[in-house]
Parts: sequence; structure tokens; C-alpha cells
Amino acid sequence: MLTEAQIKNAKPKEKRYMLRDEHGLYLEIIPSGTKSWRFRYWIDKKEHKITIGKYPLISLKDARERRDKLRIRMVDGDNPVREQPQLLVAFETAWLEWTEKKVIPTLTPAYAEDLSARARNHILPFLGKSPITDITSVDVLRVLRRIEATGHIHMAHRVCQICGRVFRYAIASGYCENDPTGGLKGALQTTSVKHQASITKPEGIGALLRSIEGYNGLVVRYAMMFQAYTFVRPGELRRAEWNEIDMDKKEWRIPENKMKMRRTHIVPLALQAIAILDKIKPITGHGRFIFPSGRTPDGSRPMSENAVTASLRRMGFDKDEMTGHGFRSMASTLLNENGFNVDWIERQLAHIEGNSVRAAYNYAEYLPERRRMMQWWADYLDELRAGK
Repeated sequence: MLTEAQIKNAKPKEKRYMLRDEHGLYLEIIPSGTKSWRFRYWIDKKEHKITIGKYPLISLKDARERRDKLRIRMVDGDNPVREQPQLLVAFETAWLEWTEKKVIPTLTPAYAEDLSARARNHILPFLGKSPITDITSVDVLRVLRRIEATGHIHMAHRVCQICGRVFRYAIASGYCENDPTGGLKGALQTTSVKHQASITKPEGIGALLRSIEGYNGLVVRYAMMFQAYTFVRPGELRRAEWNEIDMDKKEWRIPENKMKMRRTHIVPLALQAIAILDKIKPITGHGRFIFPSGRTPDGSRPMSENAVTASLRRMGFDKDEMTGHGFRSMASTLLNENGFNVDWIERQLAHIEGNSVRAAYNYAEYLPERRRMMQWWADYLDELRAGK
């Protein structure tokens, strides 16, 4: 059991910690020095936590009395957390709900895991157990300062965005009334936008294409040319499957579970892209993936995520010059410079549509125009490769 002396002498530490009393009551001390009484209990093997109040406003005696009243209600079959969600929900609980309802259904598993990893590494160890109503801008900023101290300025901005999304979900759910990240925009160190390395000068593109054409690795060579013609994301390229290709319609329909934003995406295939598929089909057509790993003769595994990047390095293009993702920047830059409609380009890049209702149905939007654009792009690349 706790004593008043223990509570008064408890000093804040680098991470939050707790001092246990009994029957589920404990005092939580966060790095800012705030001390909060909390009550932990289980119903149907599920853990719940309730914030009783802050010390010293709520004394040890008062906290025990409030805990006992809650325990009596539980004996009568009540679940206190359902009646007082705004007082009781921890940040981690709100984060878990947000992830389940807003992240997993809308993002690819890889992107959802990326968000979860950032939360596990940078947010939850410091804010996870805190009642969401108790977290202040200072608490969030302290988390962000830790990240900035490591030199990862961009990561600090991303973590701030994640926190803001969780708080806004919590506000909509009635768990809290404000988003403490709203006033932090000017408090973070600024970072310049880092674009993926890409070749965008016509003469440079021509040299790149000629290097690809002479590359020895047959499957990777075809993969790089196919990516140049389609400018899809590297992950979409390497996981391309034969059953997603409609040769009659000359299109590749990428299912929503493979797309970053979980939306079906249609890639019109120029005649040059179809020709690549015709050439590689006798080699990989017996398997699942168009560009399989060389270690799986049956084609059951996709090409390595590093295959294109490693091949570019062998060809003499360093990381500051060209990457697998750079084919997208290449296409975006040149198509814009040549006067194509920005909506066609953005739709073909599968960039996020601001109107979520419209976005759910627009995967075929501008399809006739995009077909013409993709054929022009392929013809243009062939001209550059020929040095015209």
C-alpha cells in the first residue's frame, strides 16, 4: 500500500511510471511531473482503465474511496468506462481504435505497419498509458524533441501528424475535446522536402533506357522497362501478377489490397508494355508473378524489393541520381512539361483524391485520356532511347 510520503517524494522520470496501491488503484507519474490516480480492472478478461483524478487535488484517501465506489458498481454489473469515456480512455486505447477503424481498412498492410511501427517506437512508450484528456501540447512536444535530437526531423513531423490524427479521432469519439498538436506546427524544426532521386532531362533518360536495354539480367531488365512505361510504385511492379493483366483490353488492373491507399487502380498498357509481357511470358508465364524472384523457379515469390535498385547501381547510377521510385518522378515531370492535363497525370500516378466519396469510384476516371497519354509516353521514351 502507498503512503503519503511515497507519493509526495515521487519524482518524474524520463519515462512515465506507476506506484501501485491495491485493488487496481495506482498513481501514474508522467515526465512533465503530473501525478494522476488511475483504477485498472478487468471485465470478461478485457482490461479497462479509469482516471480518477490528479494528485494532490485528489488525496490518497479520496482516491481509495472513489475506487471502492467503482468496485461496488462493478459488483452490480456496471462497466464504468462505458459511462465516462471522456475521463477514462488512454491514448493507446484511442490509437488502437483509430488503427482498427481508420488505418487497417483503408491502407495497404505494409503502409499500416509503417504507421504502427512509428507509434510503437516513438509515441506509445511515452504517451500510450496517459489518459488522452491529460495530454498537453508540452507532452507531445517533449516526444517530438526526442526524435529531433536524433537528427530525424522529417520523422518528428510525421509522428506529429500521426498524433494529430489520433486526437481528432478521439474528439469525434467523445474521448477528449481538443487536439494538442494543433499549436505545434511552428515549434518543430523545419525540414526541406526530399524528393526521390530521378533523371528528368531527356538526354539523361535516353542514356538510362539504353543502359537498361543492355543489362544482362533478363527478368530485371524487362521489369525496369515495364516500370518506365507504366511508372507504378516499386512494390506494385514487383508484385504484379499475370491474372491482373487483360491483354485484350490492354490494361493492368491492380487490386485495392496492393495499392497504398487501398483503391483499385487501372494502368492502361501501351503497345510497348504489351510487347514486354509477350516476351517475358514464355519465361515466367507458368508462375504467379510476372517478375518473380530468381530463387523461386516456380514463380511463387515476387522479385526482391532491392532488385531494381541494385541493378541501377550495377549500371553505374548512384542513389542520388536514380532510384526505382524515380521512374514516377520522371514521368510526372516530363508529362507536365509536355502539357498533359494534371488530373490525368495525378490519376495515373494513383495519388490521393481529396474527396473520399469520389475517390472510391474514380479508378476508371479519365481512362480514355490516360490511354492516349500512356501511349504517347511510351512512344516518347522510345524516341529518347533511340537518341532522337
